[in-house]
Amino acid sequence: MSAPKKVVLAYSGGLDTSIILKWLQTTYGCEVVTFTADLGQGEELEPARAKAEMMGASAIYIEDLREEFVRDFVFPMFRANALYEGLYLLGTSIARPLISKRLIEIAEETGADAVAHGATGKGNDQVRFELSAYALNPEIKVIAPWREWDLTSRTKLLDFAEKNQIPIAKDKRGEAPFSVDANLLHTSSEGKVLEDPAVEAPDYVYQRTVDPEKAPDAPEYVEIAFERGDAVAINGEALSPATLLTRLNEIGGRHGVGRLDLVEGRFVGMKSRGIYETPGGTILLEAHRGIEQITLDRGAAHLKDELMPRYAELIYNGFWFSPEREMLQALIDKSQEHVTGTVRLKLYKGSVRTVGRWSDHSLYSESHVTFEDDAGAYDQKDAQGFIKLNALRLRLIAMRKRRLGG
Repeated sequence: MSAPKKVVLAYSGGLDTSIILKWLQTTYGCEVVTFTADLGQGEELEPARAKAEMMGASAIYIEDLREEFVRDFVFPMFRANALYEGLYLLGTSIARPLISKRLIEIAEETGADAVAHGATGKGNDQVRFELSAYALNPEIKVIAPWREWDLTSRTKLLDFAEKNQIPIAKDKRGEAPFSVDANLLHTSSEGKVLEDPAVEAPDYVYQRTVDPEKAPDAPEYVEIAFERGDAVAINGEALSPATLLTRLNEIGGRHGVGRLDLVEGRFVGMKSRGIYETPGGTILLEAHRGIEQITLDRGAAHLKDELMPRYAELIYNGFWFSPEREMLQALIDKSQEHVTGTVRLKLYKGSVRTVGRWSDHSLYSESHVTFEDDAGAYDQKDAQGFIKLNALRLRLIAMRKRRLGG
């Protein structure tokens, strides 16, 4: 790969990406444009601007992408009820394609010929960033410093920072107890004190949820309204996508909802242990399934459930911009045409349960399922023929077994 002339760096303002900024300048002699995305991680981002200016970034982009993140990435994923390995709500995975999209757009705006990220060579994020980047610009150069440099220890990183006058926060001089990734959908904590999967995670790992045992002793009820598969209101108040998810995070957080301790299979092959907190997303998944129960036909619902693991795996592995994910999305979105109505949920000490649901689009017919007189809505004698036809092939198999003595 020829040396880049201008690089757009996904920049958090933290120590690692600050070291990468300087490393790009010294290694390639190139201009570096920084891009910092506000995805609801809950950190003040203006210090990143000051740091990038101090370190000689040729242009600085700091953008609030929370609404786009929830509207165009989180909500489409939740229409599918996506769970990776049956449990993980894909909070980190779904943020990467949006960051990559803006990296490529900024590269085009600024005339940059390369993009760079701070993901390590052991994890999934390098794959997600780069697959997305190449899908959007097949000619782009992607620089992954962690796969190139010789700064292979914390000591070497700190030495590089000191030699290049990169400010080091006091809490960065010692080994961090674990690493954290956060956005509006979740927090993800990995490494160090969490590396032994046999040991319970310490309480201080959790940042977004109270201990369920210390949550309020009284339950809280919340109503979520949906239109065509997307949540649009809480307790009758219409809210934008990002505002709605923020509100659900607050509600779920105070009841200890959405904690997950998971050992997952990374795309690169190894297993890793992560602690996830997804309070709003956990409520949203339960609510969405609640409204689908009465608005989605059985055939459509079961087909969605069959396809969901494949869809979730595509997102986890970094294939958001692949044709197969887009094909599945079209099918999922078609299924959501009548997923409109309201769900009532009960939150209590770490749990969230659907306790009521109603919709003008409901397929539920009380007259058909009642144990009382159904006034002719359903003729129970019809079931006899239905059962006989469905039993026909089973009876033929049983007759053959008898005939052959098997």
